[in-house]
Amino acid sequence: MSEELKVVNGTKAEKYAELLPQIQAVVSGESDLIANMANVASMLHETFRFWWTGFYRVVDGELVLGPFQGPLACTRIAKGKGVCGTAWAERHTLIVPDVDAFPGHIACSSMSRSEIVVPVISQGNVIAVLDIDSEYLSTFDDTDRENLEKITSILTIN
Repeated sequence: MSEELKVVNGTKAEKYAELLPQIQAVVSGESDLIANMANVASMLHETFRFWWTGFYRVVDGELVLGPFQGPLACTRIAKGKGVCGTAWAERHTLIVPDVDAFPGHIACSSMSRSEIVVPVISQGNVIAVLDIDSEYLSTFDDTDRENLEKITSILTIN
């Protein structure tokens, strides 16, 4: 990629509007899902300065750490456990305004205060989850959900 990531200093919605076509351009033409996950994690992390941004891939019946940006992370998560495992099992996006209030939350870092997890679905199956943590309470909302769901769908088109 010859162009640098362009980061908008606007609202959350404006940042996503600028970022979505950039992500589309980066992943189009690249068939390797892990490479695309790595670039998407980097682009989201760079744009929004989240505490932790990354993917867990479904491998042999559990979530296994994939490409990410941020501090040390949990390596494996069982289906139905924590926010990531629950989003995988329930097959829908989970927004958690306060992770300490989520039953069974897996604390990979005590700095994480809120979280959003978006399943990556391909051919009807959850193949991964996009997990984003913030060090602030109530960071994520429907603007994040809608745009992150668009981003995960871009990943599975190639």
